[in-house]
Amino acid sequence: MEKIITYEDFTKIDLRIGTIIEVNDFPKARKPAYKLTIDFGDLGVKKTSAQITTQYKKEELVNRQIVAVVNFPKKQIANFMSECLVVGAVRADDVFLLHPETKVKNGMQVS
Repeated sequence: MEKIITYEDFTKIDLRIGTIIEVNDFPKARKPAYKLTIDFGDLGVKKTSAQITTQYKKEELVNRQIVAVVNFPKKQIANFMSECLVVGAVRADDVFLLHPETKVKNGMQVS
């Protein structure tokens, strides 16, 4: 374990369930990535880029539910503004998306 945080630190992270509704290539990204559009229910639709091209084809991602941090500030990535951060397990260049076991309501909080 690299860093220890407090429970109060953890409660500041807003993890939510969203459904990927659109996936596009992101050729201007430094590392291979997709542009994702994600529906978070009452929180609205947010966009992000994700370096998940080694494990997932675009068509496999549409309608897939994922876990994302939704309360980071927007971040400029090349010519694209990222509005959330998709969460996954990382092994070298591979990212394995975290997702609920069964379909749940978009925007549901993860704790």
